[in-house]
Amino acid sequence: MRFINSLFEGLRVAMRALRINKVRSILTALCIIIGITMVTVVDSVTTGMDESFENSMAMLGQNVIYVEKWPWNDNSKEWWEIANRKEMEIDYVSFLDERSKLASVVAASANRNVTVRYKDKNADNVGINGATYNYLDIQGLNIESGRMFTEQEARSAVKVAIIGKSLQEALFENTEPLGKEVRLGGQKFTVIGVLEKQGSFLGLGDADNRIIIPIKSYGQIYGLRWGIQIGVKFPSEAAALDGEYEIEGLMRQVRQLDAAEENDFAINKPQAFEEQLAAFKNGLYLGGFVLVGLSLLIGGIGIMNIMFVSVRERTKEIGIRKAVGAKSWEILTQFLIEAIMICLIGGLVGIALAGGLTVMIDQFFTAKMNLSVVMFAFLLCSFVGALFGFIPAYRAAKSDPIESLRFE
Repeated sequence: MRFINSLFEGLRVAMRALRINKVRSILTALCIIIGITMVTVVDSVTTGMDESFENSMAMLGQNVIYVEKWPWNDNSKEWWEIANRKEMEIDYVSFLDERSKLASVVAASANRNVTVRYKDKNADNVGINGATYNYLDIQGLNIESGRMFTEQEARSAVKVAIIGKSLQEALFENTEPLGKEVRLGGQKFTVIGVLEKQGSFLGLGDADNRIIIPIKSYGQIYGLRWGIQIGVKFPSEAAALDGEYEIEGLMRQVRQLDAAEENDFAINKPQAFEEQLAAFKNGLYLGGFVLVGLSLLIGGIGIMNIMFVSVRERTKEIGIRKAVGAKSWEILTQFLIEAIMICLIGGLVGIALAGGLTVMIDQFFTAKMNLSVVMFAFLLCSFVGALFGFIPAYRAAKSDPIESLRFE
């Protein structure tokens, strides 16, 4: 019972001391605030990136590889070497589809940014995909309303389009888009489908600000001399591992490469993004936690310093408490609680700031606060307070009561 009463008394005395020295307490906790804010924000960004990454990889399709002119993350070649490669050709789709024994779907697409108009409304920087009829199977996209264009429509270059949710909201608001005509590249396209909402890609581009049209219709407006991407989907992960080599061999065959010649094309996989993300996260963690460690170390030293000052200022109070029967552990507990309270208040302010920053970052990138990290932040604050407050508290607890009473 005495232990419980001593804890409450220590808490009361600690809170009174913090109220009396508000400015000093705030300045002491400043580095703690910075450290906790940083560790929480870093984790919020990485948590948001992980969640966004999983959603974004789903947009690239499962068990899919992409055959293109440009690699996604190959730094082994000079820019001019890749630029001088031959472009992909639309005829490669039928070649791969006929000869591949492992692929379940082979599709092609080309893309750029365009302006799409409906009546007096314009939508700028819309991502347009000129695609084959089976493009949605590669991307793992679903139609919310309407339908995808057929193989015959794609071959005949019919002027039809499927739009994303963001484009629908920008041009049609509450109006039903199906059957309406939009203009792009000076030509009219009839909207026959609306895609399900996708969200952002890796927390950056809006994947719903898009329009899909038949690739031959795209070619009539913008040409197909460059930028063709061929997507190959496999029925399983195991088939994809073997299928990558099969597609590489078929591409070397269609490009008429000799055995001694290097590939003049790139086979890209969504896993390339995972490697880039991992490297970015490791750098973010390293830089963030070095700064967090320095902030908490400086903050801890500041707390130790201010607790020594506090012990000195209250030396006579310590002597009086000991004279009336206070135990050493009670004095120790009182000052430890005071040090921990400074850190916890700093941690609380830091988490509040981190929450605001997380909301701001999520508006233009991606961030999501993790409850377990919030709990860890409070435990870290308690640890720092106890660690750096122990020596001043121990000195106060072991002080001689007679000498303390004589202190002026």
